[in-house]
Amino acid sequence: MEEKITFESAGGLNLNGTVTIPDDFEPGGKRPGFIVLHGFGSNSNAANTVGPCRMLKDWGYVTLRFDMRGCGSSDGEFGRIICLDQVEDTQHALDYFLERPEVAADCVGLMGSSFGGAVALYTAGLDERPAAVVSSVAWGNGETKFRAQHASPEAWKKFTEMLAAGPKYKKRTGNSLMVSRYDIVPIPEHLRGHLATKSVMEFPVETAQSMFDFKAEEVVGDIAPRPVLLMHAAKDSVCPAEQSIELFKHAGQPTELHLLTDVDHFLLAEGNARAVEILKGWLDRYFPATR
Repeated sequence: MEEKITFESAGGLNLNGTVTIPDDFEPGGKRPGFIVLHGFGSNSNAANTVGPCRMLKDWGYVTLRFDMRGCGSSDGEFGRIICLDQVEDTQHALDYFLERPEVAADCVGLMGSSFGGAVALYTAGLDERPAAVVSSVAWGNGETKFRAQHASPEAWKKFTEMLAAGPKYKKRTGNSLMVSRYDIVPIPEHLRGHLATKSVMEFPVETAQSMFDFKAEEVVGDIAPRPVLLMHAAKDSVCPAEQSIELFKHAGQPTELHLLTDVDHFLLAEGNARAVEILKGWLDRYFPATR
């Protein structure tokens, strides 16, 4: 069963989402659940959000996927994506989800891909309520991520000059400097078809600055002893695998890190059987649907 829902985040913003309940759910029961977070400027209809929710539902979990503020059909200035705002939205999603009668309140995990994975880790590092975290192709340090994504001296100069131009433009015009998605995060042409319909394609430069300053690696160690699963494409064309390796180094235990071959940045949307096998095995061990 799918239910379209709306909940309120900070500032009275209404965020829209979908709750999915397993087919074999019995009224009056309670199940473990997952909040599944979408990626950078994406929305809850992305394949790497819908796909994991479908798998989790089939395995017995209640799920919530929602559009962050400024994304999809939720309130907020479209495209104004600020990392700490998304952490705040995720905490309000927890407020809502933990009150659902179908959900076991002590058994709610966070799952996210890329930007969503970073937000999931950061949220759980600050908030004790998430009982587990699954992070796919996430990043832990915005500055080192961007240095790798804009690797040549020329590209790094262009990127840092873009960041520096933002405050000057805002002071002069009163408006945010708008920049292309691909000037913030380069994505090879062959992967761009994975972007969700109605993804944000232009952002205020403040979005890039918030990502530059965002360091989930500084709080990931505070998740322990709650379990964490880190998955990354070994040869990721968008976000270097070193980001998950460094997250693993900063994390407490129990944390597992898996680097996968024959898959790229949209890992959980690429139909990789090994990724599904790893996820299912980890869930069965650390966060089973039946307790």
